[in-house]
Amino acid sequence: MPEGITAECLMENIMEKISDNLPKQKNASFFEDDKSNSMSTQFNRLFGRQKPVHHLLGGGKSADVLLWRDKKISASCLTGATVVWVLFEWLNYNFLTLLSLAIAIGMVAQFAWKTASGMLNRSPSEVPHLVLPEHVFINIGKLVGVEVNRGLNFLQDVACGGNVKQLLGVVLSLWAVAIIGSWCNLLTVVYIGFVAAHTLPVLYERYENEVDGFVSNALDQFQHNYRKLDARVLSRIPTGKFRGKKFE
Repeated sequence: MPEGITAECLMENIMEKISDNLPKQKNASFFEDDKSNSMSTQFNRLFGRQKPVHHLLGGGKSADVLLWRDKKISASCLTGATVVWVLFEWLNYNFLTLLSLAIAIGMVAQFAWKTASGMLNRSPSEVPHLVLPEHVFINIGKLVGVEVNRGLNFLQDVACGGNVKQLLGVVLSLWAVAIIGSWCNLLTVVYIGFVAAHTLPVLYERYENEVDGFVSNALDQFQHNYRKLDARVLSRIPTGKFRGKKFE
């Protein structure tokens, strides 16, 4: 009897283990498939992003404007930039000329309004004094200074780091910027960037799956060609260790 009870217990334990392990294996494979799918989806996202486009753009009012959450404000910003670009680029107006004309027109309009209100026995309009807060200029100056110093530190690190591949990439990028600068002036470049900032994010948010797939394929092809170039040319370039003096 003890042997029979032991055998029955063993059989029951074996059956319980088999019945318990089967669903676990299925669940495990199911979760592994989900995990692999999520990993592939994450890899295919542009630049490996994990957050929505609105969050990447800051998630505030600026992101709402760039993604056309408020169409009136976004259209007004884009229209204003287009008007400024047309005035300076197509009509060849000067900034100082436009500023002087705007101030003169404003002063004449205010003088005419006060004169007309006095003749019609109306109280003259009170003009508020325009005072720009000083902290705005201080914050802008600090922000510009921080970004300029960051850019200079990056260029110096690339120049003194001894990484030929990184140096070659930066030089080619600056060469491309120089070519673009020969085609158009700074105002046109800024306007193109402004228009791109108001069109590309909203288009990407609408067609992100198609764009992510295209960019992923393009990056794979670029990496394949770069590995060939690295194996044939770049890997044979001798690299030296440059010890530059670090500036704090």
